[in-house]
Amino acid sequence: MSLATMATQGSAASNLKSSQLAAVTSMLALSTTDGGGDASSSNPYSYDKPTSDSNNSNPWKILIYDKHTRAIISPLLSVSQLRSHGVTLHLLLHSDREPIPDVPAVYFVQPTQENLSKIASDCSRHLYQRSHLHFSTRMERPVMEEFARLVVNTGGLDNVASVHDQFVEFACLENRLFSLNVPESYVLYNNPGATESDMENAMNGIAGGLFSVVATLGSVPVIRCPRGGAPEMVARKLNRLITEHPTLIRSKDGRHQTHHRPVLVIMDRNMDLITPVQHASTYQALIDDVLEHKANRVEFNVKPDGADSSTSRRRAPPVVRKKFDIDPDVDPFYSRHKFNPFPEAIESNGAELQDVTAKEQQIRSKAGGGGGKDSASAAVGGGGAGDSSELATAVESLPILLERKKKLEVHTSILQAAMNEVASRDVPQFYELEISLSTGTYKNDAAKAKKDVMDLVSDSTKGNVNDKVRLAIVYALSNGVGHSSDIEDVAQAMKESLETKGSTVGGDDNAGAASATTGGGPSHGTLTKEDRARLEMGLRAIDYLKKLRSMNMIATMSDMMQTEVSGGAASSGSDMLSSFMARAQNQATGLLAKATDKLGTMLGKIHKHRATLVVENICEMRPNTEDDEYLYLDPRVKGDVDVATLRNATRAPVREAVAFMIGGGCYGEYQNLQMVADERRNVTYGSTEIVDPCTFLNHLAKLA
Repeated sequence: MSLATMATQGSAASNLKSSQLAAVTSMLALSTTDGGGDASSSNPYSYDKPTSDSNNSNPWKILIYDKHTRAIISPLLSVSQLRSHGVTLHLLLHSDREPIPDVPAVYFVQPTQENLSKIASDCSRHLYQRSHLHFSTRMERPVMEEFARLVVNTGGLDNVASVHDQFVEFACLENRLFSLNVPESYVLYNNPGATESDMENAMNGIAGGLFSVVATLGSVPVIRCPRGGAPEMVARKLNRLITEHPTLIRSKDGRHQTHHRPVLVIMDRNMDLITPVQHASTYQALIDDVLEHKANRVEFNVKPDGADSSTSRRRAPPVVRKKFDIDPDVDPFYSRHKFNPFPEAIESNGAELQDVTAKEQQIRSKAGGGGGKDSASAAVGGGGAGDSSELATAVESLPILLERKKKLEVHTSILQAAMNEVASRDVPQFYELEISLSTGTYKNDAAKAKKDVMDLVSDSTKGNVNDKVRLAIVYALSNGVGHSSDIEDVAQAMKESLETKGSTVGGDDNAGAASATTGGGPSHGTLTKEDRARLEMGLRAIDYLKKLRSMNMIATMSDMMQTEVSGGAASSGSDMLSSFMARAQNQATGLLAKATDKLGTMLGKIHKHRATLVVENICEMRPNTEDDEYLYLDPRVKGDVDVATLRNATRAPVREAVAFMIGGGCYGEYQNLQMVADERRNVTYGSTEIVDPCTFLNHLAKLA
């Protein structure tokens, strides 16, 4: 897609995801000019050949992608939605594919040498009627020329209908959440064995991905970043990429955005290593922590009903693997409650499901004419033609009501699976202690901090191996509560406890209630092979962080997090908890009562994480903060901008902020950043990859 077209779509769209979706659907429509613009004039790397079916706006077609671009399309379009866009078949580029010579194909891949060679081979064999080639990012001129020679030499030129750079080199998981899908990015950027060439290529890749984000949004941002290191390297490369594309620079960003350009804040994961490993309290972040969650798909194991009553003579039934795709932007319940504390989500799910069920029964009673005199009078409310109209309306609303009930039942299953994990592992205790450590509650009592941490990591009935390692890491990174010897004592106490007592809580990373729902019982004083490997990995991660801390290469965190609610707001949080507890006392059994017992502490204070404070300081233009310290790069201005000179000028308020984390991001950080968002400002969050806590532990261990 041409940059001019993307700029127009981006400025008109309400968010990043809708802009990217517009680009992908335009690609699938086989539009040869990308929405009416002259692709060849605005993008020198676009090539179009007239097609015989130009009047057919949505012909049947085959979609060919690689693994990287499949991850881009997956959160945007379901299989049924692809079919509605005329895609009858979607296949991986490097899979075995049969010729279908009477159907056109859309190729959507990265412009790698391996992919280009395969495409040239397909074209020479004329596997499909015509081939529309779309690349997820810009293809450099030398690569383009080499590909053209290859296609000509193999006799496949007549099969190529069009060639486009799409500038969509990122996966948009939600309206305001994206990932560059760089695997093990923290390891890649912090590996002491990486060569200068490796780092240069890595930084070029990040800058290219962020350029795709900027092009898709259609607005030229002001770029802010700390001085030195990966953020400055990426910022300067991105600044140069934008400057070198006059089409994007000349775009007016939409009239309403001329004076309210977005601010892109690029940060380094090493500024806050606590957030990606600490336990969470909100619905979406807990799903990502305790269940298997990737690209908006949730998976977990469920023990069949009646499995508990199985006798020793009868073989236990196999577990059932549940899989749900939940779109955070479309699913009404999820979009409302993904940022809410987990107990609130449980309570709301129960209340909404009860309400929907009552309405369903009322409608069925009306339609069936049963239910006695009271139900009849409630249904009709009188007599005459009005009754028939009311009945028809009620019956017509039933399918919508049933669909809503179905979605709520999906969340009931997910909540139950997450609740089983949370309750069996006593997650609230770890969450509460980690928050106290990271916010400086123990700053004046280091001995008590050490004792509380050692007590919890030594308790074989609390948490699995990874839970304890994560707590030990938070302790190691918290300022004023533990010196190197204290950290070593905590790690040793955890190791001895696990090796002598084992863990009564199964550990399966975040495989999703596998241990709690499949009957995996206590380990009876022994560690499984898998848990022993997790312990060794965790100890390596702790050693790595101790080394970084001793060399002052990472910040400790008591001054990096800030309590958001205090005074009246704190009492409001307390009132919320009291109200929740009072309502739950009326529940003799069920999920809500169980949640109240285990999760009451999760309704406490809210804390701003380091990235949130940085973005807020920059958006509010606060003096003597990161707004003064961070580099200020404006692609429309030559050279660096001195922020001190801007202090005397009137700067337009920030209406759109994009926070980007190099080295891996997480749902907890994404949700915390929404504290900066309000009715006047939107905050989009992105990272080189989105990782769950256990995955990030693996990354830390690999650097030890």
